[in-house]
Amino acid sequence: MSATASALPAERNVKLPWWLFLVTGIGWLVFAWIVLSFDFTTVWAVAVWAGCGIIAAGLVQFATGSMLEGFWKWLAYGLGVAAVVVGFMCLIWPSETFLVLATLIGWYLMFKGIVDIIMGLATREEYDLWWLTLIIGVVEVLIGFWAIGYSGRSIALLVVWVGAAALVRGITDVFLAFQLKKLQETGRV
Repeated sequence: MSATASALPAERNVKLPWWLFLVTGIGWLVFAWIVLSFDFTTVWAVAVWAGCGIIAAGLVQFATGSMLEGFWKWLAYGLGVAAVVVGFMCLIWPSETFLVLATLIGWYLMFKGIVDIIMGLATREEYDLWWLTLIIGVVEVLIGFWAIGYSGRSIALLVVWVGAAALVRGITDVFLAFQLKKLQETGRV
């Protein structure tokens, strides 16, 4: 989810293309469907799909950060850097054990979840869907803790983590697109 996009101050007259979030949301949903529907039998395949997805998430965060100001800009950039680093690490070490891959994804989910919790709480006065960002952040932190601390990892479990993260991101981007469209139509943004 691009939670940092929901942190845009209401008084700022920014014309974000709402359809861009709709397109990225649909893209994440397609990515989740691909990840969850194929039978991945190698660590390499899982690592490549996870790495590509996480790098894409980082690039979206950079684009979002370019539209923000101050603290929110640097928070988006920081999340983007973390995503790109974790994504490239997944691509660089595809044959490493699942412990490394699952730990990288777990740490990324924990960091992302903390940011989403902060964003949800910080935007509760301005946006109707603040609670969705908060819930997703809590779920991401819990999955991240579990991924880091659970030693019995498997291909199926790792695929579910990657697919679920993409699914959540797709759903929230679609919701964000329509909320942004509503705010633009009412003149609030």
